[in-house]
Amino acid sequence: MPHVIATAGHVDHGKSTLVRALTGIEPDRWAEERRRGLTIDLGFAWTTLPSGQEVAFVDVPGHERFLGNMLAGLGPAPVVCFVVAADEGWQAQSSDHRDAIAALGIRHGLLVVSRIDRAPDRVDDVIAQARAELAETGLHDAPAVAVSAVEGTGLTDLRATLDAVLAGVAAPSVTTRVRLWVDRSFTITGAGTVVTGTLAAGTLADGDRLELSPRGREVVVRGLESRGVPCATLGPVTRAALNLRGISADHVRRGDALLTPGAWETTRTIDVLRVSGAVFPYVPEQLTVHVGTAAVPARVRPFGDDHARLVLDRRLPLVLGDRLVLRHPGSRRVLGGVQILDADPPALRRRGDSARRAVALSGLDARGDVLVEVARRGAVTEDHLRRLGFQVDAAPVEVRVLDGWWVHAPTFEAWQQRLRAAVQELHDRDPLAAGLSHGAARDLLALPDPALLDEVARAAGLEQAGGLVRLPGVAGELGPAEQAVAALADRLRDNPFHAPEADDLTALRLGVRELAAAERAGRLLRLRDGVVLLPNAPALAMRELARLEQPFTTSQARQALGTTRRVAIPLLEHLDARGWTRRIDAGHREVVR
Repeated sequence: MPHVIATAGHVDHGKSTLVRALTGIEPDRWAEERRRGLTIDLGFAWTTLPSGQEVAFVDVPGHERFLGNMLAGLGPAPVVCFVVAADEGWQAQSSDHRDAIAALGIRHGLLVVSRIDRAPDRVDDVIAQARAELAETGLHDAPAVAVSAVEGTGLTDLRATLDAVLAGVAAPSVTTRVRLWVDRSFTITGAGTVVTGTLAAGTLADGDRLELSPRGREVVVRGLESRGVPCATLGPVTRAALNLRGISADHVRRGDALLTPGAWETTRTIDVLRVSGAVFPYVPEQLTVHVGTAAVPARVRPFGDDHARLVLDRRLPLVLGDRLVLRHPGSRRVLGGVQILDADPPALRRRGDSARRAVALSGLDARGDVLVEVARRGAVTEDHLRRLGFQVDAAPVEVRVLDGWWVHAPTFEAWQQRLRAAVQELHDRDPLAAGLSHGAARDLLALPDPALLDEVARAAGLEQAGGLVRLPGVAGELGPAEQAVAALADRLRDNPFHAPEADDLTALRLGVRELAAAERAGRLLRLRDGVVLLPNAPALAMRELARLEQPFTTSQARQALGTTRRVAIPLLEHLDARGWTRRIDAGHREVVR
């Protein structure tokens, strides 16, 4: 397993000199850096330790003016080499870098006391001072090594200590989704666009398709390289250079991210927990947020001392548990660190929402409780939970899994009760109503997916037909119209083709709604021009028409059925539509055999 180590420490304490001594590679890439002896931007070098362990270094600037560049290098790195010069001891930017390490929650690393050739008698004091300063960070028990990069003193011990530290770093997942924060983008003649970054998890392969965030552009990996060597695949943790097809270097910048397509949510609004530094009521309303290699302006809405909402200036691919550094936009100093509790929080629109949200956040932690999240939303897709960073291996017993949706059981029960109550109320108010439409039912329950309605209706013991939800067993009930429909049916059974006139229907109080309900119940058949017959009238008519000499005229059909043209013509057209009879010309039809 390869490793990536970032340096940290005050300006001019020998970080770059140390990296050069360990690797033989000059980490200062710019001529101005080498001329001034000052690291301005990120530098990169690599080596192989005595154990055979491959290590890449990200060398960061120590000057306060380049704190943003330092955070871009430190952010994606899981291991840090903290450098303090023996002759100067702990300095101002040592504290900035310490605060950044605390904010990022980095737990693996080592303390290097450099330049011992200048002050050999101060080594123990400097180590003691540095340990005291690092006491509140993940490096409080980090091993310490004293070196002189100029004379080569202590470098053997340093390499052995690096091996020991790296042996305790857990191996990251090689199968998880990729999120590579870009720290450089440039063009190579004959190759095109190349970007670099630290691959912290997942695997990259030549030919992979990736999504460039925040632009949403799809790019294709046409070549990979790590530590100067071309590779077909790359696993974590390693420095990666990707030759990309589908985008120019001008359209990729530091702070962008290359993502597994469709596997990440991007967000501008996050709810966070303070993990280090100043409490929220005492931080500026506007500040800069650093995550990965990105630096984004943000607005703060405190929910008390330890919780707040951050609204970012642009969308970032963030998930539950991510660590972010908060920096003062004016003085550039590190204000503290936060961890994401919710990367897709609810909107705050009503009076009292902030207070309620503060209470809710106080019960959350950065590991995430999937049951709490499902309960808060009522229903959420398994894919969305996974993209937000939740573990979704198995649903809790209080969650129903319905076609990819995780639904909180009490929410599902409430949906059933509301739907059944609405259908019952409609039936009580209007027994002739066909049922509650699917659209009205979905609006009533505010379902996130129309497909959930089938499950809710089934669980509520309701029937569905023709896009309607109704009470079970009421399909044939006609309420107050029952007696009138029964009387009309008796009359038609005696004379099946003697359709009632409009006055007859009025006398029976059978209007359009009553007739429609009777037709839905299979009790009557309605033809055009207000003709009403029994449902078996077409079959009875075919029996008579089949006895006629074929083809037959409309007049012959009318006489055979013993009815009028008012009834015969709509009935014949109905038979044509069913394909039982066929119209030959304007005056003749025949039975389809």
